[in-house]
Amino acid sequence: MIVSMAVLLVCLAAFLLAAASVHAAGQDGFLSIDCGLDAALSGREDTVTTITYVSDGPYVDGGENHKIADDHVSSVGSDASRRTLRSFRSGLRNCYTLPTESGAKYLVRMVFFHGKYDGTSTPMSVKFDLHLGTDHWDTVTIQSTVDHFYSEAVFVAWASWVPVCLVNTGTGTPFVSTVELRPMGASLYLDVNTHQSMSSYASINLGANTLTRFPDDPYDRYWSWLKPSSSWANLSTQNAITQQDQDSFAVPSRVLQTTITAAGNDTLLNVVIQRGYSPSLMFRVFLHFTDFQKSQLRQFDVYINGRRLDNYSPMYLTASSVQNSGWSKADDGNFNITLAATNISVLPPVISALQIYKLIPNVVSRTFSKDFDAMMAIKHEYGVKKNWMGDPCFPPNYAWSGVKCSNSTGNTTRIISLDLSKSNLNGLISDNFALLTELHFLNLSGNSLSGPIPDSLCKRNAGSLDFRDESGEDMCNKTMSASPSGNRKTIVVISVVVPVVALAILVFSYLIWRGKRKPKTSIHDPRKESDLLSAPGSIKSHGNHLQNTENRQFTYKELEKFTNKFERFLGKGGFGLVYYGRLEDDSEVAVKMRSKSSSHGLDEFLAEVNSLTKVHHRNLVSLVGYCWEKDHLALVYEYMSRGNLWNHLTGNNGDETLDWATRVRVVLEAAQGLDYLHKGCSFPIIHRDVKTGNILLGQNLRAKLADFGLCKTYISEIQTHISTNAAGTPGYFDPEYFHTGRLTESSDVYSFGVVLLEVATGEPPMLPSHGHIVQRVKQKIATGNISLVADERLSGAYEVTSMWKVIDTAMACTADTSDRRPTMATVVAQLKDSLALEEAREDSGVRVSPASDSTAALISTFGPSAR
Repeated sequence: MIVSMAVLLVCLAAFLLAAASVHAAGQDGFLSIDCGLDAALSGREDTVTTITYVSDGPYVDGGENHKIADDHVSSVGSDASRRTLRSFRSGLRNCYTLPTESGAKYLVRMVFFHGKYDGTSTPMSVKFDLHLGTDHWDTVTIQSTVDHFYSEAVFVAWASWVPVCLVNTGTGTPFVSTVELRPMGASLYLDVNTHQSMSSYASINLGANTLTRFPDDPYDRYWSWLKPSSSWANLSTQNAITQQDQDSFAVPSRVLQTTITAAGNDTLLNVVIQRGYSPSLMFRVFLHFTDFQKSQLRQFDVYINGRRLDNYSPMYLTASSVQNSGWSKADDGNFNITLAATNISVLPPVISALQIYKLIPNVVSRTFSKDFDAMMAIKHEYGVKKNWMGDPCFPPNYAWSGVKCSNSTGNTTRIISLDLSKSNLNGLISDNFALLTELHFLNLSGNSLSGPIPDSLCKRNAGSLDFRDESGEDMCNKTMSASPSGNRKTIVVISVVVPVVALAILVFSYLIWRGKRKPKTSIHDPRKESDLLSAPGSIKSHGNHLQNTENRQFTYKELEKFTNKFERFLGKGGFGLVYYGRLEDDSEVAVKMRSKSSSHGLDEFLAEVNSLTKVHHRNLVSLVGYCWEKDHLALVYEYMSRGNLWNHLTGNNGDETLDWATRVRVVLEAAQGLDYLHKGCSFPIIHRDVKTGNILLGQNLRAKLADFGLCKTYISEIQTHISTNAAGTPGYFDPEYFHTGRLTESSDVYSFGVVLLEVATGEPPMLPSHGHIVQRVKQKIATGNISLVADERLSGAYEVTSMWKVIDTAMACTADTSDRRPTMATVVAQLKDSLALEEAREDSGVRVSPASDSTAALISTFGPSAR
């Protein structure tokens, strides 16, 4: 069983590494596929949006890569993602399979630009369908080689993988330029669920003349514009727009800062959208408003296609919306939106933006989600190339080769038969077959498979599974009758691929080594500790476990010399005692010597060395080197002369308390380091022990994040979480992670939110008989008095809005669920704004009384929503 798991991990890791996408800061969870992009160029950053695009190889099996014609390159300007595409000349249905988290909400967009890639001249006509899973999403119609076409859909993932498919309808070859997947907040578009998706019919930024998207819209929705009408007048503002009650739409400020109004003295404002869709389609309409003045009354009636919706007055510099009730039809898919001023209105109507979505109902049954996930795991484990695209149980002409399904039950079908004979499969029989709970027939003959039949396979399908091997015998029934205990260690096929066995042996040996180095007796037993840390030869005997680190390898005698025999004690941490040292080049270092009573073992030591070898950032403490020599483990860091942030906040170092500007700058620098770990590394790193004690300060009070002993690295960025036992420091634990064991970047975000509250209040996370800092701050916020929240040692010397911004950001970070928390990139942006506000106050020499700005407290909404 251990060997089976080892090979599974080797195969799975190979796939995940190949399929990994690269994300830049601020693009939390974005998957941006540049179709046709050379795999060697994967990781290309778009010069306009800064979005990072990857090649499409890991996500699609069929099709051909193409470049647009040279004489069409100017048509796409700086948009390099439209210079290449993938076309699908063969097959009725070709699909991109996108990694998702079941139950999470997403936006998916496909963009199409022909660009005369195949030498076609205008006029032309290409028409094909798009499917989201088994459901018709949209019809693409391209009538010119310079046409740009895109389609967006919002859906809730029903499995860990969601297919988006191009279906050939007999009118031209399907093709696609980009496929983009964006995570959405759970509170957005509440009409969308696992059985009901929707496609964007129109998202219009009125009063604008350019496309608005990321970074103005953190969800990267496309907001297009309309050709101006002579009956309109454009209005705009640079003032910030409050997003009150906008959780359901989150319209970007840039969109709400422009609006149109009726020109002249007209009391009617008309906006007409004509697309000519089938009258049988169902639509939702969302109208978005804000007003740029507050001195005169503006009131109007809202009509959609002649039906009155509401009597409405937009709010001053505040977003608000009007929508039709439920899904409704529109004649020929045309929409006439009329705003008519009431008799008492002084000013004409205004409107900032509109969104129209058409319903994508789930009318065709899907494969049971666990069966779909199991089939995808089998596909990637064995590298199956058998026309396996889209939904496994889609109607017969699209079904996966060798897969048969039951009749649908409700909205799902289950896989009952799987024929993978002569499919060039290598390795062991996968445990993933056992996840197909309704499987009645499995044929694996004609492959190079070996090893035992997974016990769970026959047991889970006891008495119902017909499992055929090379000889054609039913292996489950054979092994059941051959052994009263039901032992199924039968070798199915003896032809074994030697490299697979070699890999299995290597991993198996590693697992044995791990077992030996973790004795059941306590690690604090000196004899066992010596056994654990000693090994024949020098440090080089451990090199395999340190991944060829470039950091210096110190001997214990060198550390004695550089610390003058550990003369100057700096402090104590979970790893052990810390001493001051000075190297031969006179550079200062801090030497952490692992003590025998330390709670940190070899795992934490290896994690820290390997992590700090891979990451380099001005706000992450630098690892100079390490020592691993017999019973001596040590980590050698750059010396941070001003200690840690916790000491400065508590006064333990004897220094005066930090002023507000310094506090904000310190946490901003730490946030930048943490954001780099999450999104700047080739694979995201989760710190797991973010706290004020691990934010170190240099001579000029510049901050760096330290202590990577508990960090975890994703195998690949397409993972949505890591399952692990909760670890960290009490008071900073993410409660969601603590209860579920599901570790994500948001766990660090929660801990950092606690840090922000410490910095703002000067209080520790936990106070006996007073509870956690999050609850304490919530109670104080309710009073609306900022001086009750802020650290009294600041004596009111802070810009009120700056303080509120930090507190609001902290409260957003410490939301109960991860989907409501911001990314670290958003936190960085908020802290930059807060610092700018405070520095402006200092430059002006004006001291603002905390009690003088009560409105700042009233508009606090616990900070930016998670993006």
